[in-house]
Amino acid sequence: MHKIAFVVPTKDREKDLRVMLTSLQAQTYLPDQIIVVDGSKPVIKHVVDEFPKLSIDYIRVFPPSLSKQRNAGMALLRDDITLAGYLDDDLELESDAIEKMLKFWETATNEIGGAAFAITNAGDPKGTRIKEWFGLDATKRGRVLDTGWTSMLGAPKQTIEVDWLCGGATVWRRSVVETFQYDDWFQGTGFMEDIDFSYNVGSQYKLILVAEAKVAHYHHPVQPSKHVLLGKWQIVNRLYFVKKYRSRGLSLFKAWVASFGVMILNLILGVTRRDSNRFRCALGNLIGVLIAAVQGEKKIGGHLK
Repeated sequence: MHKIAFVVPTKDREKDLRVMLTSLQAQTYLPDQIIVVDGSKPVIKHVVDEFPKLSIDYIRVFPPSLSKQRNAGMALLRDDITLAGYLDDDLELESDAIEKMLKFWETATNEIGGAAFAITNAGDPKGTRIKEWFGLDATKRGRVLDTGWTSMLGAPKQTIEVDWLCGGATVWRRSVVETFQYDDWFQGTGFMEDIDFSYNVGSQYKLILVAEAKVAHYHHPVQPSKHVLLGKWQIVNRLYFVKKYRSRGLSLFKAWVASFGVMILNLILGVTRRDSNRFRCALGNLIGVLIAAVQGEKKIGGHLK
């Protein structure tokens, strides 16, 4: 029988962490190990101490960086753990989510390396047809396009195989997390670090989105001033990803076309929706194009929330 552990990176989200740990404590199957990796200022270990029924190990990684925190947490897995996952601190799991996930893994073949919980409040993708023109989306869920962009996962009605998995709601074979690590090139919030990790694993294993194992993800909105940073990441991090996986059919030319496409789309949406954040993203896109053209694979740190 499998034993399951979760790494939970957190940063300055005391309320969210409390809600997430409360949902873990209410599970029909309690995790065998939880590793909270705290990058907060000030520390929030007192929240962890409120849940003595859970088997929690606490460590601090500061200054915080999502990839670094996830790697540090996985280094602390107990020897008896056979499945290891990552949970975002702003998740809330349905009471039988872990039980349903373990039920999936009981019959999973060795060719399956990772599985993700279905995020019930993700909503259906919008404007997919328009985005397809720019190489930014696809109608089929969970695809990695040759531009480096991806189609969303959402909450499908049935379990499906996908090209990538959401980093903060996943479960992996122990052998996978011992072989693969998150790329520390992705700094700060780590935009695209989960796509990079899972797509890398997908070169050797199948990736599955488990419809019956359900969670809610309560995203914090991106701060208005951070949309310029998001726009930079949309270009620079995406181009880095495409260059890294060109041998798997990703196209650098198409990625550059898509880079201009997302900038145009952000400008159009800024005008039609009178959305100043879209203009900020477009400005970030332009800066990102200049950075990528002049400086290449430049690391850009920061946090969106």
